Amino acid sequence: NISLTTLWSDGRKLLSCNFLSVVTPGRSYSGMYKLEIELKRGHNLAVRDRGGSSDPYVKFKLAGKEVFRSKTIHKNLNPVWDEKTTLILDCLSEPLYVKVFDYDFGLQDDFMGSAYLYLESLEQQRTIPVTLVLKDPQLPDQDLGSLELAVTLTPKHSPLEERRDSTVRVLLITSLTSASVLLNCNEYSARSLFSVALFMKHNCGCCTPPLQLLFLDQSLRLSELHRKSQLWRGIVSIALIEGRNLIPMDPNGLSDPYVKFRLGPQKYRSKTVPKTLSPQWREQFDLHLYEETGGVLEITVWDRDTGRRDDFIGRCQLDLSTLAKEQTHHLELPLEESRGFVVLLVTLTASAHVSIADLSVTPLDDPQERAEILKRYSLSNLKDVGIVQVKVMRAEGLMAADVNGKSDPFCVLELNNDRLQTHTVYKNLNPEWNKVFTFNVKDIHSVLEVTVFDEDRDRSADFLGKVAIPLLHIRNGEQKSYVLKNKELTGPTKGVIYLEIDVIYNTVKAALRTVVPAEQKYIEEEPKVSKQLLQQNFNRVKRCIMVLISYGTYINSCFEWESAQRSIISFVLFVVVVWNFELYMLPLGLLLLLVWNYFFSSSSRDTSDTESEHKGFMDKLYAIQDVFISVQNALDEVASHGERIKNTFNWTVPFLSWLAITALCSATVLLYLIPLRYLVLAWGVNKFTKKLRDPYMIDNNELLDFLSRVPSDVQVMQYRELKVDPGQSPNKRRRTNPS
Repeated sequence: NISLTTLWSDGRKLLSCNFLSVVTPGRSYSGMYKLEIELKRGHNLAVRDRGGSSDPYVKFKLAGKEVFRSKTIHKNLNPVWDEKTTLILDCLSEPLYVKVFDYDFGLQDDFMGSAYLYLESLEQQRTIPVTLVLKDPQLPDQDLGSLELAVTLTPKHSPLEERRDSTVRVLLITSLTSASVLLNCNEYSARSLFSVALFMKHNCGCCTPPLQLLFLDQSLRLSELHRKSQLWRGIVSIALIEGRNLIPMDPNGLSDPYVKFRLGPQKYRSKTVPKTLSPQWREQFDLHLYEETGGVLEITVWDRDTGRRDDFIGRCQLDLSTLAKEQTHHLELPLEESRGFVVLLVTLTASAHVSIADLSVTPLDDPQERAEILKRYSLSNLKDVGIVQVKVMRAEGLMAADVNGKSDPFCVLELNNDRLQTHTVYKNLNPEWNKVFTFNVKDIHSVLEVTVFDEDRDRSADFLGKVAIPLLHIRNGEQKSYVLKNKELTGPTKGVIYLEIDVIYNTVKAALRTVVPAEQKYIEEEPKVSKQLLQQNFNRVKRCIMVLISYGTYINSCFEWESAQRSIISFVLFVVVVWNFELYMLPLGLLLLLVWNYFFSSSSRDTSDTESEHKGFMDKLYAIQDVFISVQNALDEVASHGERIKNTFNWTVPFLSWLAITALCSATVLLYLIPLRYLVLAWGVNKFTKKLRDPYMIDNNELLDFLSRVPSDVQVMQYRELKVDPGQSPNKRRRTNPS
């Protein structure tokens, strides 16, 4: 029996707690916070100057960017700052990094210690005194003193959220009132008790053992709710048009604004438009609706700052439940925190659900349902191209990620911005999931990504392996084993996963969708600087250039008559094509090239360029140096040619500009009097017969030879004469001018 007295006391405890921190501990509904920091004083800081003292100041960093720097207190190991700063945050996962330095005029400042303040652990809506013990990561046992702070973390709520919070509070009070009545009547209702248990279990951690038993009784229902929480009910198509009259955040009176969108767990970040208060973004993206009512779309505007934390400009919210579906809404949303507007086009579209089921429920295995699905994807709706059904059977030989030599694997399937996952199989390296997943296909060129993770209760999941399968590579109904790869998908890792995939799509709709912009992922990793990636991309560009060079060498060999038979055939073909040239020959030539490669280059399609040899440190260093030198020379070459063309038209060297005028006048007259076909034919005959007329002639390019005589901007600066300084003394002039 459940103790109703215990239930009532726990309910009173829940209601007496701060409701906002109880309902969602560690985060607010909006994801926006105001962090107020008061830097009070330091105690027994480290000595860094010769006089047995220091000149300390403090830096606060967030996500690698400086957000605050205190004043410098000279010659004091127990400084008192009493400075305040306020930060606007949209995430609490990044800790606040506090570093103390000793100021040295003209020299590099000395490090005096650092500490982390973990924001997720802070109690909200009250001022908390914090003492940070300073440490040196390289000398962890050294005593470097401490800092005394006062920190206040407050969720930033909008009127929409305040109304929602009051509604949930009323529901909680209603549940507790029901429990009170039941206490007096010595009867209870499962619904009332479960409401209280659910709030206590998830929100304040004060659930007693009787309520925990009650909570476990509802586990099957909650499991079903968890499964449904992954399925989306519709699509929110958002076109971010522009911003108007934003506030300036930079010293130049402008801003570099970008916009962040959040709908539940989904996020999207727009591009940054530099130096403007009325940015034009013109971006379109889709988010998913997981609630029948719609949900609240949160919009925040930020100013991009290089080297320090981005500045918060303002925010607004949009209640999607107020918008009519299946029509486009033009919205001008005012920013709540400041002046300015954000202009959007929003469309809510109902869509066929993605789904999760057991192997016993497979839609495409039923002939009648398969026929209905085929009929559904007609030409009337171009949004969805088709459907893909994925059967996740099992995995074998997975990597052991836990100390006990086992793993707790689960599988995540991603198709563009759709993401579903299986349940976790605990303590098993050969898990069997036997689940069926169904996705809508918007683009037949999408790639299905299947990732296996190891569940960890205390921290983020460990990566075990991944495969990427283009939809066009799938053979329907074939159960296939896929070797798992590493995160970069460049090499194998331990384990194999067994999948059976079916794809049904409309060919005409797939072809029409091919020529429209592809859907962008709204959750992507920030690009990072990588020397290895730089070298890899350089080698890719180098290979493409080498292919073009090989084609050019082959064509030049025809002009050089290295093979008489090949040169004669090329000459005849050139004359025939130029004499009879029509525009339809351009696509015809590309068509012939595609057909040629289809029949004669199929063997080279499966070859992969993998560099398996292990390189030492010096080899990698020399390779990186070669990359930088090659990129440096290529940039210099491109810039020099561009500047020489510009200087030709700028009359930097009048003789060369007059020469260009003469050549252009001659070309104009020739093109006016003689058809282009004859001129190209004459140029080709000259190129083919030049080697026959003079075997020892050095081949050249007249245009590049001309440009090589025009100085670049660097050369113009080098050739510029310096003026004599009129303030130079007579003695110095006499020494420089002995006459």
